[in-house]
Amino acid sequence: MKGIILAGGSGTRLHPLTKVTSKQLLPIYDKPMIYYPLNTLLRAGIRDILIIVAPERSGDFLNLLGSGKEFGARFTYEIQDKPEGLAQALLIGEQFIAGDKCALILGDNIYTDDFTAAISNFEKGAKVFAKKVPDPERFGVIEMDENGKVISMEEKPEHPKSFYAQTGFYLYDEKACRLAKSLRPSERGELEIVDLNNIYLANGELQAEVLKGEWIDAGTFESLHQASVIVREHELGMKDGRSNLEVKIKRPLSSKKESLI
Repeated sequence: MKGIILAGGSGTRLHPLTKVTSKQLLPIYDKPMIYYPLNTLLRAGIRDILIIVAPERSGDFLNLLGSGKEFGARFTYEIQDKPEGLAQALLIGEQFIAGDKCALILGDNIYTDDFTAAISNFEKGAKVFAKKVPDPERFGVIEMDENGKVISMEEKPEHPKSFYAQTGFYLYDEKACRLAKSLRPSERGELEIVDLNNIYLANGELQAEVLKGEWIDAGTFESLHQASVIVREHELGMKDGRSNLEVKIKRPLSSKKESLI
């Protein structure tokens, strides 16, 4: 399976912080934000990763992450000239995906769950990951029955049918790019990921899994601060001094004890 990190956009909600840098390069505790979604993919065994960035920030990401060799992976970069919805990532990444399955993760989403099993067991259709939140109207909302079967999905509904938010991590089979091409822009002028997922739902091919660990959508000042607090507590709380949120690099360690980038 190939991985895509969507790290474009202008991050206007975080101005003035993002007037001179990308949101995904802002610090979360002791690392740049993008390290966390990157680590989610690496921990799950994905090594071929496309990073989609805004044109004015492309050099910054390349300087930070390089070719991926340092991470034991291979990175490809594509430009998102204008942010026009999450599903646009599948159109931008069509040549990279090249008919394979893919895992799409948003560059400002931070998880503590390990997705290795979910990815290794994924065969067809689409899979989304849900988290119970107090303010579901801010997100895509997933309605499920008592057995966890998806009944409906809505993007930022005024009257949510459940408290389960669709988080920014998605697994898709080989049909994703073709189906994304059939989408039409919403009233917001975007290709909505919920619309793509609803196609899979209508075909009986959408699965949902409720997260057990933390999930942070670090796109606001409050969530940015909260993310740093949670990451710090998580790392300090690990008995062996290591964290699910670490990104390991494949190079000889210096004489100084070194386990984090």
